[in-house]
Amino acid sequence: MTPHDRPTRVGVFGLLGSGNLGNDGSLSAVLDFLSSRHPDAEVDAFCGGPERVAARYGIPSTRMHWYRGEYRTASGIAAIALKGIGKLVDAFRTAAWVRRHDVVIVPGMGVLEATLPLRPWGFPYSLFLLCAAGRLVGTRVALVSVGSDVIRRRATRTLVRWSARLAAYRSYRDTLSRDAMRAMGVDTTSDEVYPDLAFALRTPAAPATPGTVGVGVMAFRGGNDDRDRAEQIYRGYVEGMKRFVGWLVERGRPVRLFTGDEVDAPVVAEIIAEVGASWVSAAQVSSLDGLMHEMSTVDAVVATRYHNVVCALKVGRPTISVGYARKNDALMAEMGLAEFCHPAGAVEPDRLIEQFTALESRAEQVEKALAERNLAAAQRLEHQFAALSSVVSPPAGRVGAQGMR
Repeated sequence: MTPHDRPTRVGVFGLLGSGNLGNDGSLSAVLDFLSSRHPDAEVDAFCGGPERVAARYGIPSTRMHWYRGEYRTASGIAAIALKGIGKLVDAFRTAAWVRRHDVVIVPGMGVLEATLPLRPWGFPYSLFLLCAAGRLVGTRVALVSVGSDVIRRRATRTLVRWSARLAAYRSYRDTLSRDAMRAMGVDTTSDEVYPDLAFALRTPAAPATPGTVGVGVMAFRGGNDDRDRAEQIYRGYVEGMKRFVGWLVERGRPVRLFTGDEVDAPVVAEIIAEVGASWVSAAQVSSLDGLMHEMSTVDAVVATRYHNVVCALKVGRPTISVGYARKNDALMAEMGLAEFCHPAGAVEPDRLIEQFTALESRAEQVEKALAERNLAAAQRLEHQFAALSSVVSPPAGRVGAQGMR
């Protein structure tokens, strides 16, 4: 069988199946695209949670890291040694996996940013190995609708910059991300901006429970530069959100709590313990589709995690972003809600209450505007998938929509 006769071999790469709903939602969108436009493609994953990915999506999956304790803090000489050995082993494992594919897709996610605590030899190193291996063995690597922000720490910035340079195709989920990569020394002349991949998912339709407010919370401890005061930031955030939820309950408003990652569960438990379970409940979801369905049952949403905000906007709910990064603000501005941004690092309950009151007074107008912008986002993503198709199955003589750089 010649290379032209066999099915295209497509790999998907990232911290998938690791408990983050946003990451897995981006994967779902790409798998839907491959299923509809490239049904004969052979797809497998190199990811953080291979057991979950294989069980949920039915595709062969390989663990990204040889050392299973990669994302745990090393304590002791043995753990440190194993981490070091793992870095070397992963270079060979990654190259061997990449070599088996025609194209590898990194589906969405903030893979080119460091807005939350991140060590350079964690995921940035893994992404660099992927992109370097792709260039060495001739496998196209596509960074699709990814997020970025300017990174100040030199080691992380260098790994991220070279990962982007070595990729065969890049697109971003907002202009902020493209501008950040340009500021970090990457030629973005041929790079396009499209909406987040989650906007390509099916929008659920469920009747709202009158008066119910959705509140998305997060175990927020600041970013890389805030490690020395991480607990102070966490306590300030949680106390502020508890006060806001308490204010809603005092006014007879049922509250539905949402999360976006398994690490957020303690925040939910603390709020319910403080405010009481009579008026506050927690949504139990395992996918971004499930999260959107839950959000469609509330009147308005106040949320922190980026993909909580994305889901709320996609189902057309008036939304406030209690954001931790510029990507939250950029998304809200794109959807016409720039004035309803609030900093997660300095939650002021009184100000949040003012914003929520103003938002609800304009609910009908906001919902109409969101419907129009969601339609535009879906249309833009059609262009994205057309571009991605030329990367997955390039015409003869071409390797992708933008060519190998």
